[in-house]
Amino acid sequence: MLTAIFLVLHLLFTGVLILFILLHRGTGGGLSDMFGGGGGSLGGSAVVEKNLDRLTVIAAVGFTITTVVLGRLL
Repeated sequence: MLTAIFLVLHLLFTGVLILFILLHRGTGGGLSDMFGGGGGSLGGSAVVEKNLDRLTVIAAVGFTITTVVLGRLL
């Protein structure tokens, strides 16, 4: 039961981490440019990018923790 809970959490963190990484502004574009992020249309784009960085780090830490826990359980 505990393994199933951590597996579901791990899959959620995986999906969120992929989404957040794809939303980051890159030098060559990406999903953020496809949806209007490249034009600088947001007034506080630096704040948005900073918050996206924080959320990405939180998702990465959650992914790492669930990876270690699943490695111990299995």
